Amino acid sequence: MFAGSLMILLLFAVVAVLVAGVVLMGIGGKTNEKYANKLMIARVSLQGLAILLLVLMFAGRK
Repeated sequence: MFAGSLMILLLFAVVAVLVAGVVLMGIGGKTNEKYANKLMIARVSLQGLAILLLVLMFAGRK
């Protein structure tokens, strides 16, 4: 149950960072230049954690 809740939280976090990156890209300017790479790294890291958790969830099933 805990893993499922954590998975949902991670998925919402991925979507939030993705939307923030798209909005920031649409606005452009110096703010986009400053935060675009950081948001991309955060999104990829969160996606990696989500995949790792998914693998662990399926590995723990019997």
